[in-house]
Amino acid sequence: MTTSSTASLTPSVDLRRSADRFATDLGWLDSSHSFSFGHHRDPANTHFGLLLVSNDDVVAPGTGFETHPHRDMEIVTWVLDGGLVHQDSEGHSGVIQPGLAQRMSAGTGILHSEKNDSWRLTGGDTHTDPVHFIQMWVVPDTQRLAPGYEQLDITAELQAGGLVTVASGMAKHADDRAIRIQNQYAGLLAARLADGGSVELPAAPFVHLFVARGAVELEGAGTLETGDAARITVSEGQRVTAVGGDAEVLVWEMHATLG
Repeated sequence: MTTSSTASLTPSVDLRRSADRFATDLGWLDSSHSFSFGHHRDPANTHFGLLLVSNDDVVAPGTGFETHPHRDMEIVTWVLDGGLVHQDSEGHSGVIQPGLAQRMSAGTGILHSEKNDSWRLTGGDTHTDPVHFIQMWVVPDTQRLAPGYEQLDITAELQAGGLVTVASGMAKHADDRAIRIQNQYAGLLAARLADGGSVELPAAPFVHLFVARGAVELEGAGTLETGDAARITVSEGQRVTAVGGDAEVLVWEMHATLG
């Protein structure tokens, strides 16, 4: 992990279109990968800043990711539609729904499953709705920590329309973050924007803007639609404005990079 100052970097905006992402279709899973993932390997596209994984997943009802291991990774899951059942070897169990900030710290090692079968947990009726979520991974700044889990409902904060600090390890977010991740150089923010509403991106060496739904105008760069992303090196606080309807964006602010 290398900390970065803007003086040593060349300003740029790298637009990545939804259709150009790696894709995995397993029948029960429709997944688009912003970076190299699984058998999709591109040495020139392994990460941006500290962000290693940004997967856009749709999981069919009654299916999902069976129990599997993780180690030394901060994993943030953001549900857009439906409910995702999380269960892990540390005893955490629950349904992640839209508006819920959720983080799992893998640390020295954790087993977990993620499935679209909430009726088995709640005792409710079965359903035929898929679950749609974005899962993002960043490396921790300290290895071999104890595994951990945290979640908080931030629906009310999102309804205000501004940028909400979802998950962060940065000192400046200590008083307003929903949940904490174990990396002092990274933070995830989100905004639900009404048509015409706008937010200002943070000024940082690395900013990753992902359009989770709708369309936005990125100042100086043009229009981004659902699934598009912008990798901004030396962000100077460009504005992002919803166009043609409501929009939802996920923004990673990062002050270090890998390698």
